[in-house]
Amino acid sequence: MKHLILFICLACGLLFAASAQEKNTTPKTISVTGTAEEEVVPDEIYVQVDLREYDKRGVGKIDIETIKSNFLTACKSIGLGDSEVSLNGFEGSNYWQYKRNRKRDPELKAAVSYWVKVTTVQKLDELVDKLDDEATENFTIAKTAYSKETELKKQLKIEAIKAAKAKAEYLSEAIDEHIGGAITITDENETVDGFYPQTQYFANNANIAFKKSSIEDESSTNVDFKKIKFQFQVNVVFALK
Repeated sequence: MKHLILFICLACGLLFAASAQEKNTTPKTISVTGTAEEEVVPDEIYVQVDLREYDKRGVGKIDIETIKSNFLTACKSIGLGDSEVSLNGFEGSNYWQYKRNRKRDPELKAAVSYWVKVTTVQKLDELVDKLDDEATENFTIAKTAYSKETELKKQLKIEAIKAAKAKAEYLSEAIDEHIGGAITITDENETVDGFYPQTQYFANNANIAFKKSSIEDESSTNVDFKKIKFQFQVNVVFALK
């Protein structure tokens, strides 16, 4: 019995010593957050153009196929390729419902919607100048984007890590310590702000002439779109030595 009690005490002592040693060897660390951000001018401007059949005095109804053909020809005339013009839908997005309604009402005017991607406000002006005033029911800038977003994100995350390292260095020096290698790197979050354009153009066939003159006036003063702001935070834990 005495031997058993002695063995248990010895085992507990060894466990306590091992635990104390483990605590003593746990490295001191410092955890910091680095931030990097940049604002860029969007170079991808997505425009939704809604076109509808209309009646022209002395001519009759201008059908949707003619309107589509004229619109696509206008896009090509200003240098827009097939990849920059995409069909968004007929009469909203439900073409088959429109076909049923057309059978019930032969006078129902067909409509079609396109998405067009341009790279500058100047190219947007060129597109507006080519639009058929009567056929254009709506002209809306849907969103803006930045074509080199992936490369920019990579660059900013690297800068955020470097900022974290610089912060760890001056904070540790304040207590007469020096940083060692990084123990963990955590990509905390990312913020992207500004996908909505600063200037939006809305039009229907009743005020498209006013829209055109408005865009020309804004272009003459070099109005551009609101910049897109990218911001990244990275948390890094460094060892202290």
